[in-house]
Amino acid sequence: MTTLFDIYGFVSVVANGLALVVQTLLLGSVSFALFVAAPLSADHMDEPIAADLRRVLQVGALASVVAVAASTALSAIVLAVSLGASWREVAGARFAIAAQIKVLAAVWIGLVASFQPVLAVRSRIAIGVAALVFLCASVSTSHSIARTDESALLTFATGLHELGAALWLGGLPCLWLALHRVRRPLLATRIGVRYSALAITGVAMIIGSAAVFSILYIGSLDAVYGTAYGAMVITKSVLFGILLLLGLLNFRAVRCFAVDTGAVERVRHFVEVEMGIGFAVLMAAASITSLPPAVDLVDDRLAWSDIATRMAPMAPRLVSPGHDSLALPALQARLDTEAQVARSEARPLALVPGSDEAPPRNAYDIAWSEYNHHWAGLFLIAMGFAALTRRSGRVPWAKNWPLLFLLLAVFLFLRADPEVWPMGSVGLLESLKDPEVAQHRIFEVLIVAFALFEWGVSTGRVLSRRLARVFPLLMATAGTLLLTHSHALANVKEELLVDLTHLPIAVLGIVAGWARWLEVETPRAAGRWAGWVWPTCFVAIGLLLLGYREA
Repeated sequence: MTTLFDIYGFVSVVANGLALVVQTLLLGSVSFALFVAAPLSADHMDEPIAADLRRVLQVGALASVVAVAASTALSAIVLAVSLGASWREVAGARFAIAAQIKVLAAVWIGLVASFQPVLAVRSRIAIGVAALVFLCASVSTSHSIARTDESALLTFATGLHELGAALWLGGLPCLWLALHRVRRPLLATRIGVRYSALAITGVAMIIGSAAVFSILYIGSLDAVYGTAYGAMVITKSVLFGILLLLGLLNFRAVRCFAVDTGAVERVRHFVEVEMGIGFAVLMAAASITSLPPAVDLVDDRLAWSDIATRMAPMAPRLVSPGHDSLALPALQARLDTEAQVARSEARPLALVPGSDEAPPRNAYDIAWSEYNHHWAGLFLIAMGFAALTRRSGRVPWAKNWPLLFLLLAVFLFLRADPEVWPMGSVGLLESLKDPEVAQHRIFEVLIVAFALFEWGVSTGRVLSRRLARVFPLLMATAGTLLLTHSHALANVKEELLVDLTHLPIAVLGIVAGWARWLEVETPRAAGRWAGWVWPTCFVAIGLLLLGYREA
């Protein structure tokens, strides 16, 4: 049962994050239709832009139905299995009723967008009301409803927060498509200005509601750095600050459309980055909603002295303990010896993947993990400096730097999970029952993909721009997934100390991925400075890993 909840904890964060993303897209596209496209439709809006808006509404509605159904089904199955509840009881739960309302609202928006003129008055009223119903149903399952104090204020703030995200982040795909279609500089300027006003309103809603959350959900400074909830809020705030910077650059650029013909294309590329980082912010928000508010966690908070002690500089551990000295191999050897003495034909296993038992650990296991992190840090530092050298153009062989990723992937495959084949006794396929091992394998596959695609691009073997985008997308995806790979869902001190190292790595990975994206898309404009940013992020990640400690 513990393993079920471990798997559910990871999968549910991802599923809820994707549901939040498509909700934001759906509500944002409705807002774009109501407040940007409709006011310009009478005299200025081109038909291709309206057609694109229709398609976004259709896709958003369909994606919302699928995401809500998948997320709800996952929660329903876990509820039925863990509590033995009947399906009728599960269907009557608040989250199930809210999901049914959201599905009906999304279907209604999709139908209106498919069979009625999107910008007609009746259509706007219909999709506006349905979007409001969808938002209310979403808020009805939030943390705020379950609070006994200040529930009304928190519920209002939650609605404001989700609506603000929709006005800003949810409208970005519509803006991107509109700027792609527009041919008249004056129309591009009007679209950009109206969307900027909408985004500023959304930002104000987000900041105002976040102030309420910081007081009522966090409450004190020690809860910010001492709880998993606070750590995720800090991470989300950093990403939010990066989004604000990008938004400010776009805000200034849209007023230059009429005099600068290249400004539209530059803004579109910044919007792509804004969408990518916005996706990461929404996944971080899903991670936050999976955690109990910090004010409810008065025990096991980290003290600042705990953090200072753990983060104090130390020499990296570059010598590994022997595999046989680890707790699990030592236990397995003892069990094998006892089985031989007893002349038992059945071999007892020290660890059964998918069981509720946590693997044993000793001081050698800690040293093993620190060794892994420190050597991975050295790999990342080497990659960062090699990529910077390639960027300088002075060392021809530096273009082969992505091959270092293959060495890192092999290193992690062998050492990340010492209980698993080829070093351990647990079979490779069988080990995937453990959610943490499965996540490690996903990251290893991503690293191999990093190496192959970026090596082809760096050496000129891959000339396709589409394939050149694979490396930055995978890098940003890995950073985003790391936000959901929380060790501290239970707010255990040791696990939270691990997360305080991993969360900055996730942010740097996201920044590196989207900086590389800019370099690919705009090599002669923003890509010139972005090409120096992402290798620097690699070096910073390596330094963080060199400082990693577990004791």
